[in-house]
Amino acid sequence: MEISENTVVGLTYELKVTNNEEDSIPFSVEVRDEEDPFYFVFGNSGLPEKFERLLENKVAGNTFNFTLSIEEAYGHADEELILTVPKKQFTGEKGFEPEMLEEGNFLPLIDEDGYPMQAKVIKDLGEELLLDFNHPLVGMNLHFDGEVYKVRKATKEETEKGYIEVN
Repeated sequence: MEISENTVVGLTYELKVTNNEEDSIPFSVEVRDEEDPFYFVFGNSGLPEKFERLLENKVAGNTFNFTLSIEEAYGHADEELILTVPKKQFTGEKGFEPEMLEEGNFLPLIDEDGYPMQAKVIKDLGEELLLDFNHPLVGMNLHFDGEVYKVRKATKEETEKGYIEVN
């Protein structure tokens, strides 16, 4: 089966990133192998459009190797997504441990619609935390080298929700 609208796609790959500096060397940030492939619903994934377009019509066993520029991937940082939030919102009752609030950590959060998201702790300001809600790969060129592991038709629920029920 070919990768097309409303198919579930499983990928194995290595993702390396670079910034736009001339001497930037690709740095590996994620490896997804057959033990833990990356799955998404094609056409309803929230992934960069060009990422999906470059995988379209491939079948299981096809390999891929491509780079998405910053503009094609997650763009440049949006200063409006860097916010101060009262530290008291991150209590033990809500599942947050004190070490989770340390600078550099990513906090697992849920938006007002119930969707998972994350924010990076930029700075502890005492009573507040400076959080960055930009995508973790913002400002990076993404270099993918991988293989299409699996392709199947998405279920009706997967298509509607945009997430995978069963791998």
